[in-house]
Amino acid sequence: MLDGRAAALLAVWVLAWAVNARLAAAARGRIARALVAVLFGATLLALWEMAVRLYAVPPVILPAPTDVARAFAASTPILWADFVQTFLKGALSGYAIGCAAAFATAVAVDRSPFLQRGLLPVGNFVAALPIVGIAPILVMWFGFDWQSKAAVVVVMVFFPMLVNCVEGLKATDAMQRDLMATYSASYWQSLLKLRIPAAMPFIFNGLKIATTLALIGAIVAEFFGSPVVGMGFRISTEVGKLRLDMVWAEIAVAALAGSAFYGLVAVLEKGVTFWHPSQRGR
Repeated sequence: MLDGRAAALLAVWVLAWAVNARLAAAARGRIARALVAVLFGATLLALWEMAVRLYAVPPVILPAPTDVARAFAASTPILWADFVQTFLKGALSGYAIGCAAAFATAVAVDRSPFLQRGLLPVGNFVAALPIVGIAPILVMWFGFDWQSKAAVVVVMVFFPMLVNCVEGLKATDAMQRDLMATYSASYWQSLLKLRIPAAMPFIFNGLKIATTLALIGAIVAEFFGSPVVGMGFRISTEVGKLRLDMVWAEIAVAALAGSAFYGLVAVLEKGVTFWHPSQRGR
């Protein structure tokens, strides 16, 4: 039998589910679809708050969302400094370097069958290496500042981006390539005017995957050495102090930054690949 607390949680969940299901069925347009997501997220936060309060969960186990919000508001300058160090310096720089290097390598692989047979297996091997093993080595090589975090991000994003770019460059069919040949187009003309535009859905798929990997890599790298600032540094030190509300505040910053970054790339994708069938009806 359910006790009163569990019954209250279940009742809130069922009510919110019914409202959200009806809203989702009638949703038309972007605002309505966004409202469904907001309502679902608000329901989860409300259930979290209720569960912590009703069952008197200790803050060192799981702080309530209101406690996290208070820690967020009281530590905004610290959170901003951590965001700048981890995301704007480490993650973004590593993301740009890694994705650009992967695209250039994909063109070289496409141009050379030797590299396709030799480089891709090596890249697969590097991608399979555990990041917790690579991160401390790169921190020792590049120092404790953002450069080592950028190096870790480069390692994490390079192979997924490379694989998507290589597959994208193969996306054109034989008839399209024959048409370019009848125009006496060179390799580079065919690459710029046909194959790269056709590869854009694959390229953006790699870019979107890399957005989440970049922030994760930068945060993990900071666990193994960083200045006295950064999301990973703050999480590790605040866990030692049993300040879980501050840890969750850092997690919220990371989640918001990662979601915004992914959304920005998705918006760019829609503008660039508007002609692709996957963008119709969005």
